[in-house]
Amino acid sequence: MRAPAPKYAANDGVIAAARAALGDMLIEATDLVGEINLTVDRTRLPQAMIALRDGAMLQYQALMEIAGVDYPARAERFDVCYMLLSYTRNHRIRVRVTTDEVKPVPSVTSIWPVAGWLEREVYDMYGVLFEGNSDLRRILTDYGFRGHPQRKDFPLSGFVELRYSEEAKRVVYEPVQLAQDFRNFDFMSPWEGAQYVLPGDEKAAPAPAAAPVPPPPAAPQAKGAPSPVTADQVVKADASTKPVKARVTKPKTSDGPAQTGAGKTSPKAGPKPADPDVVKKPRKPVTKAAKPRAKKGDEA
Repeated sequence: MRAPAPKYAANDGVIAAARAALGDMLIEATDLVGEINLTVDRTRLPQAMIALRDGAMLQYQALMEIAGVDYPARAERFDVCYMLLSYTRNHRIRVRVTTDEVKPVPSVTSIWPVAGWLEREVYDMYGVLFEGNSDLRRILTDYGFRGHPQRKDFPLSGFVELRYSEEAKRVVYEPVQLAQDFRNFDFMSPWEGAQYVLPGDEKAAPAPAAAPVPPPPAAPQAKGAPSPVTADQVVKADASTKPVKARVTKPKTSDGPAQTGAGKTSPKAGPKPADPDVVKKPRKPVTKAAKPRAKKGDEA
């Protein structure tokens, strides 16, 4: 079933309305993959948010999310992105400011109180400071956590690990001790011919040496060219060949079955068996008629 209204309103006229409302506070505006991105001046972020919330053609009343992005190669390595939603226009935009580890970002808790927890998440994960947030504490990591996990230069293993100690009867922190080092993956496909020996292949027998490639055949001589073989060499080659005698111990004199095996399935085959599909009726035994005995009176 299709929705009665589109999922999001079109982006037509949004950038023009934002330019008119923000003025020189707007640094850059882009429309990429169907999303409006506005980069504003960090120092005047609250004024820009109020203009986007109260503008006649904008009306972005809700702050949905605050996210951070880390680009270590830049001077201002952090992006702080604000996702705004307009209930009346059914439209979303992204507002972005840039900063570093030292320069604070003005808090927008005076406009949207929900930003207090969202700014704490960005501070906890990236270390971005927010000026005006009265409760800027860690919210996701533990109290004694060192560093900010979402920074690109933060080690994957961290600095400390915790476990429950039976001796102390509490959770204790210890330096990280890895039982196995991290593996390095070069993403080379072994099916396409990797440039290294796979684990376990060193135990296999070495591949046999390739057979020597025979030299290419000599090109045929041109017509009329003199033969490299002399007549004396031809005569000597013919004289050195000996006639081959046939290796026959007994000449063949007859073509009987004993010699040729004709009529048999194999040389050692016996007589042909009877056909099992033919059933012959047994013959009745022939009985001879008994001669009548002569009487005594008839002997004379």
